[in-house]
Amino acid sequence: MKFEGPDRDEIGVSGPARDLSQPGMALRNRTFFRSKREQWQAEYVKHLWFTDFLVVCGAVATAQFVRFGDFASQSTLVASHSNRVGYWAVSVVIAVLWIAFLAVFHTRSPRIIGTGPEEYRRIASATFRLFGAVAILSLLLQTDIARGYLAIAFPLGLGALLVNHWLWRLYAVRRRQQGEYQTAVLVVGNNGAVADMSAAFMAAPGYRVVGVCTPTGPSDPSRSVKVRGEQIKVVGADDGIVDAVRLTEADTVALAATDHLSPEQIRELAWDLEELGVDLMIRPGLVDVAGPRLQTRPVDSMPMLHIEPPQYDRAKSVHKRAFDIAFSTLAMLAVLPVLIGTAIAVKVTSRGPILYRSERMGLNGEPFRMIKFRSMSTDADRHLPALMAQNEGSGLLFKMRDDPRVTKVGKFIRRFSIDELPQFVNVLRGEMSVVGPRPPLRTEMEQYDGQVRRRMLVKPGLTGLWQISGRSDLSWEESVRLDLSYVENWSMTQDLLIIRKTISAVTRSDGAY
Repeated sequence: MKFEGPDRDEIGVSGPARDLSQPGMALRNRTFFRSKREQWQAEYVKHLWFTDFLVVCGAVATAQFVRFGDFASQSTLVASHSNRVGYWAVSVVIAVLWIAFLAVFHTRSPRIIGTGPEEYRRIASATFRLFGAVAILSLLLQTDIARGYLAIAFPLGLGALLVNHWLWRLYAVRRRQQGEYQTAVLVVGNNGAVADMSAAFMAAPGYRVVGVCTPTGPSDPSRSVKVRGEQIKVVGADDGIVDAVRLTEADTVALAATDHLSPEQIRELAWDLEELGVDLMIRPGLVDVAGPRLQTRPVDSMPMLHIEPPQYDRAKSVHKRAFDIAFSTLAMLAVLPVLIGTAIAVKVTSRGPILYRSERMGLNGEPFRMIKFRSMSTDADRHLPALMAQNEGSGLLFKMRDDPRVTKVGKFIRRFSIDELPQFVNVLRGEMSVVGPRPPLRTEMEQYDGQVRRRMLVKPGLTGLWQISGRSDLSWEESVRLDLSYVENWSMTQDLLIIRKTISAVTRSDGAY
């Protein structure tokens, strides 16, 4: 696994040539960039640091101005020993500590910038802990910092920091859409593994698969692997990964679990890639196990992944139920005009009831009547057998893009999922949750095998991973995989993220028909 590397000019690195023939000779304190990814990330972090600095200074300055009237205020902080400190000094100290806390909590780490939830979580955690520390220090030093000052600086600064990172994230998204701010990935593994991993990277924003390496390598110069309709060239074998990095100019190597590379070879590969500023990602061979369930545990200096049990019980917690009730109540009040308008439109444009009640299977396979606005003719079920030959769905799902049973109003309300809004009543009754697996029919559940039946361990949802990942465009297998992933990895944060993405998906009417 030795790298006989090119001159530095060939890989965009300046400086004297060095011997890379010995494993582990990577330069630890690099002062130059070797990959395009490192260059754009450094630029992004620099801009982010500068704007964070402005936001923090602006927040504490605004708090002082609003609370005390002007920036040169003579207001002082009195300690128990009668020493007086001007609030301008307090503002400076808080600003410095705030910037330090943001750095300590790695809020601008290249691993998370532009990703969203984790980035925001770290900002909130750093800010809460800072002001918690300020409160504790105030007690220990027996000082009394003006509550009005903190009450302004804390929410103003936190909100502005979140908005700042959100705006920079939008900027990164635009750059990615223009073909910039991309991570070039070289995927390594056997044929099945490289196809799965490549598909995952191609579906994720910001990644571009530039080639694959397989155990046998390219049997001919034109050999490629077809992934999501695209041909990805096989650029080398798994014993020539560094050469393939040179060829493709990849800045990240994604390695599937493989028996073809020994631990020693993987370690040497990591050293060689470090010298080039190329990241190494290793897939542990696990499917749909979320990060919070994975813990690293050393066993005699060997890192092992400990997998926490699935989160079935947490998905049935009192907290989730309380959230369902509160969210459904507020949502129904917010969309009340839409509910009334839709009910009138359904009634006056077609004969039949306003609402359609269909049996669905809920928690632990218990049946319930799911409520929807009627979007089809009243005899829709009678015509279903005649349409089965035109089924565009897969597995147990019946889907038809131009279903003749759908009314004119039905097409519109289906497109924007307005027909689903009455299901908030099912949520208030406790039959459904706001977020969860797709509610199945009895005929579907009767055909479930043991694996698929695990979807029934939690309440079905009005929305879920299936809703934000393609809706009717999903295959049966993909729908089941997403539902099982949700069931086993539930978290309140994930629910909130799904709700936010659902609004976006519904607005765009992705996969709706």
